[in-house]
Amino acid sequence: MALDIDTPHLAPAATESSKLKRHFGRFDILFFLICTIVGVDTISTVAAAGGQAFTFMVILAVVFFIPQALLFSELGTAFPQEGGPYIWTRMAFGHLAGAVNNFLYWVTNPVWLGGTLAFSGAYALQVFFNDGKAFSTLVFYLITIPFIWVAVLAAVLSFRIGKWITTVGAFARFVLLGVFVVTVAVYGLQNGVHGLGASSFTPTIGGFVALVGVLLFNYVGFELPNSAGEEMKDSTRDVPFAIARSAVFSFLLYAVPILGILLVLPTDAVTNFGGLVDAIKQVFGVYGGLAPVMGGLAGIVFVLCVLTSGVTWIMGSDRALAVSGYDGAAPRSLGVINAKLGTPVRVNIFSGVVSTIVLVLAYTITEGSAAKFFIAVLGVTISTTLISYLLIFPSLWKLRRSHPDVARPFRMPAYRVLTVVLMLLLAFTVVQLVAPGAFFDWFGSDFRPDGWDASESVTYLLTELVPVVVFMLIGVLFWALGTKTRRENAALARELDEAAASTSGR
Repeated sequence: MALDIDTPHLAPAATESSKLKRHFGRFDILFFLICTIVGVDTISTVAAAGGQAFTFMVILAVVFFIPQALLFSELGTAFPQEGGPYIWTRMAFGHLAGAVNNFLYWVTNPVWLGGTLAFSGAYALQVFFNDGKAFSTLVFYLITIPFIWVAVLAAVLSFRIGKWITTVGAFARFVLLGVFVVTVAVYGLQNGVHGLGASSFTPTIGGFVALVGVLLFNYVGFELPNSAGEEMKDSTRDVPFAIARSAVFSFLLYAVPILGILLVLPTDAVTNFGGLVDAIKQVFGVYGGLAPVMGGLAGIVFVLCVLTSGVTWIMGSDRALAVSGYDGAAPRSLGVINAKLGTPVRVNIFSGVVSTIVLVLAYTITEGSAAKFFIAVLGVTISTTLISYLLIFPSLWKLRRSHPDVARPFRMPAYRVLTVVLMLLLAFTVVQLVAPGAFFDWFGSDFRPDGWDASESVTYLLTELVPVVVFMLIGVLFWALGTKTRRENAALARELDEAAASTSGR
């Protein structure tokens, strides 16, 4: 019996996947990955940690960034189905693990968009267009709420159009960071070198504990284009090509500006939040009377960079959540692909609503005793992305064993050893995120987050753990709500098997 996948009686997975359109080519994936991995909002966070930040960035590029690129080159070519990281986890460990892990993977991104990226964009406009003065509440919302929904609209658009937004974002990074590096060099020639000496690049264990979270967060994302795996023109050729080249470009786009900041700028010019914007404003003074114009242009490009960071992650993670919806690991109502656009519009809108709520909460809770709790929760929420990789990475190992006959155009060398290294780094990082200084001096003065006292270690631990537990429980709930969908998909699979057996028996 022949089955027509366009007929409405078929199971959800067949119905929704038939709406996908192939618009994702080799260079689209490359520029998408550059937007995904290079976050200009975290460059100052790394540079603010001093010279050893650069040292650890290089070390982790070798032991984490490159092995991760190899791992996802194999998974992305062997299993190119839509949903990427969700599909790999579900195939390896089942629907329940896939549901929980995928919610952790997804929730980070609307929170990041509304809780960090929107604030970074508003801060850049404040510095360059409002003399550094804080915007009024009304103006702040008039800037940040459209920022969020422009990102959502970009995710809603068909990849035929949306991919050009991420391409522009990639080139914006080349322009912004390229001009910044050149300007830093000119600033150094005019004002002398005021940065750190060679001794500051010596790594310390305290520095590693403080930096490993943000550095790993900067280095993840090679898997994201595979969330649109069935929208790729040729994943076998294009995924390894894009991953290899984006790895080189991304490392340079991080390393060169950070090294320039560390060597040239005075240490007090490098702050954590908004540090890159402040550094741009300072060094652009070399342009004299053109400084305001150059700074304004840089501010606009900076906003474009942080906006497209949000766009790429929303595009990818929303697709993974939608796939889990029609695959039976989330509510069926979320697993709907728009037939005209080929995008998960419902999940996109859901992400926009969550981002807006986070934005309002983050802006409202900025003072008083509640602020430090909110900031801690926000931090661990963003870091749930790293937690989700604790299942995504070992899926390669499991799928090597459970699906040995699947063609693998690219095979990760020494996959057992390298996967163990990746997992150990991730596990250590996750522990440090929820219990800073664990194994050394838990909640000691060198590891304790700002605003917290030594006596509040248990309170902080609970503040970090409770949101993660809540997210996991929501993942379990999503899995339960997907029961009917799983049964429908299983029934279709049996029908296909029976049809195949009937045909072969003739």
